[in-house]
Amino acid sequence: MLLAPSAATGQSPAQARLGAGGVLAYEAASVTPGGGSLGEARLVRPTLMLHASAWRRLRALATLNFEGATIPGGELALGNWGEGFVDRRHPHTYVHELVLSADDLLGASDGPARVSISAGKGFAPFGTDDPMARPFLRFPVNHHLSQILERAVLIGSARTRLVAGEIGLFNGDEPERPGQWPRIGGRFGDSWASRVTLYPIPGGEVQASYAEVHSPEHRPGAGTDQGKWSLSARWSRPVAGHPLYGLIEWARTSEANGFFVFHSILAEGAWTAGRHRLQYRFERTERPEEERVSRFRSLRPHLENSILGITRWTVHTAGYTIDGPDLSGLRLSPLVEVSYGRMQRVGGGVFDVESLYGQDHVWSLSVGVRIGAGMAMHRMGRYGSLEDIEMRHHHQGGPE
Repeated sequence: MLLAPSAATGQSPAQARLGAGGVLAYEAASVTPGGGSLGEARLVRPTLMLHASAWRRLRALATLNFEGATIPGGELALGNWGEGFVDRRHPHTYVHELVLSADDLLGASDGPARVSISAGKGFAPFGTDDPMARPFLRFPVNHHLSQILERAVLIGSARTRLVAGEIGLFNGDEPERPGQWPRIGGRFGDSWASRVTLYPIPGGEVQASYAEVHSPEHRPGAGTDQGKWSLSARWSRPVAGHPLYGLIEWARTSEANGFFVFHSILAEGAWTAGRHRLQYRFERTERPEEERVSRFRSLRPHLENSILGITRWTVHTAGYTIDGPDLSGLRLSPLVEVSYGRMQRVGGGVFDVESLYGQDHVWSLSVGVRIGAGMAMHRMGRYGSLEDIEMRHHHQGGPE
């Protein structure tokens, strides 16, 4: 969609693209905390996206998320945790991303390289893609080990054809509710992250990143700090005419100067033939078991003595999606996913798996339909000089 041409000769017209999406889903789990099965029908991931550009170098990216209204109590997903939710995925904040970037700041003086600076609310330059931009409906257990989201960020980046580097400052505190903004006063700049991404072959990339996060789960800043590592390799490109996507990642988070350490290994892939897509994910992730105030909520603000132990979740997820009819620009894609997970205690602590769940394994089922219009969902967290190359890789066979 064209907004308005620039009046200056040689400048690009201002342009904007819009997109919207969501998933209407029924999700069920064979066990829940306290025992018993549970099933729920919810609208998850309701999003509105905007990409705008002007004067060649200026870009704006916005993603609004309305889960605070559709899933205020979270999405049923055993193993998920973070931001005060446990065994449910927390609703994202209403303003998921709002980032302004100035790209290619040096113009032709740095040759084919591009340097940019980005600021706003979004993802720190750490880890892998937000699971919303990946093929699966079910979020992995490692979401808060592998991404740092919804922070006030200031990011500098540079890239060439084969390598990109990013470094960013942000506030350490996590959101406590969907309408909350990052605490900038007294917290912005207390945390930092850096990421290097290599593009060795078309469609392939390898990234390594590190972050130091100050008091993420105690908003005033009196909680424990985290040191985080992430390594991953990703492929997204058609093979023999069929889009193929794959991701392998390793993540490690150390908390309270190494007193608690959490590891994650994940591998997932998707293969598309015509309108049909098959996908599979394996994950083995360790998560903190915190003191709970209800079946699905943990104590907030989070203090170091709230961790009662560590559990390891081993989850297999298989899914199938079919591209349905395009109804006057409205895309409908029915889907089904089945997950089987086992949980076990790691190390010491007073937490006991079977006393809470009644058993050490869980089955879950998700049936629903993806709804989309306009532009497809972008790969979140890659801003400025990385945005166009990330979008290009995305459209070469990545998930929509």
